[in-house]
Amino acid sequence: MEPCRLTAAEAATAIAQGSLTSETLVRSCLERIAARDPVVRAWAFVDPALAIARARECDRNRPTGPLHGVPVGIKDMIDTADMPTQHNSPIYVGRQPMQDASVVRLLRAAGAVILGKTETHEFAAGGRLPLTRNPHDQAHTAGGSSSGSGAAVGDHQVPLALGTQTAGSMLRPGSFNGIYAMKPTWNVVSFEGAKHYSVSLDTIGWCGRSVADLALVALALGAIAAPPGATPAASALRIALCRTPMWDKAEPASQDAVETAAARLRRAGAIVEDLVLPAHFAPLWDAQAVIMRSEGRATFLADYRHSYAKLHQDFRDRVENKDGFTVERVREALDFAAACRPEWDRIASRFDDHIDSRDDHSGNEV
Repeated sequence: MEPCRLTAAEAATAIAQGSLTSETLVRSCLERIAARDPVVRAWAFVDPALAIARARECDRNRPTGPLHGVPVGIKDMIDTADMPTQHNSPIYVGRQPMQDASVVRLLRAAGAVILGKTETHEFAAGGRLPLTRNPHDQAHTAGGSSSGSGAAVGDHQVPLALGTQTAGSMLRPGSFNGIYAMKPTWNVVSFEGAKHYSVSLDTIGWCGRSVADLALVALALGAIAAPPGATPAASALRIALCRTPMWDKAEPASQDAVETAAARLRRAGAIVEDLVLPAHFAPLWDAQAVIMRSEGRATFLADYRHSYAKLHQDFRDRVENKDGFTVERVREALDFAAACRPEWDRIASRFDDHIDSRDDHSGNEV
């Protein structure tokens, strides 16, 4: 097997055991990028010489953490001190941050090799679309806004990648590219050094090619305090199947995929219960849009005033409040979301977390 096809967990184990070097793994990933990225277009920036130099440093030094020697891609709206961070915006072409974002610092402390910057929708919010294509079918999208991260991991160009989510920007690329993606509880992982869109919703996330990969990153970023224990048997799980008020908007193929997953879990012995949300939860989708777009007005105001000509019309519309959101409507949306949270916690408490807070001594549900 080519080293680039190893999962992050497999690669980390092989490096720790001495059967694989970080340089060999990084070179394999770089060869895959050279062969495939002209088609997939997952990367905004890669410096092969820098990546190999970092890998050689790992090979010379003792392991420093759970990701020692493992290459990671970073969504190009998360700051890196040795690579540009440009947000897929003409305003920020060539922008070079002076320091790493908090999550990048944590990855480096865990021994990771930062391989490069992955493509994103403009400001991870809209505007200009990335050139990234789905590696499994180039006629289809890789999902946004963490498009490059999802495609790079799905195409075996890198075993792990960071992304962000405001609405569905980790989960869509995970699904579309046939990989595993995680959006942790809001604010469990620091957002310092990443470009905000909506401060109430933005969350750092990550993707890999196995559940064990996601756990390694969670450990490195402090989302869990210790490696998770043995995976529980399916018969020990109680799982909710929640057809939300948006269920009818899903394509039949998506509905069939969810129903098929539920049927397989039941056959494996899991308890799968239908969960019907209280009727008054229905406006949550609209509340999310109000919060997200109204907070975006403040986020993009400085660019609007300083670089109007280069700012995409999508963001001009948000600053100019083309949606017509009033202060009262924004306040109502925030209050409504806050009121639903404790009620949702009570509803969800009947079901199992994949990584339970009882096994995470930080007290955070992931």
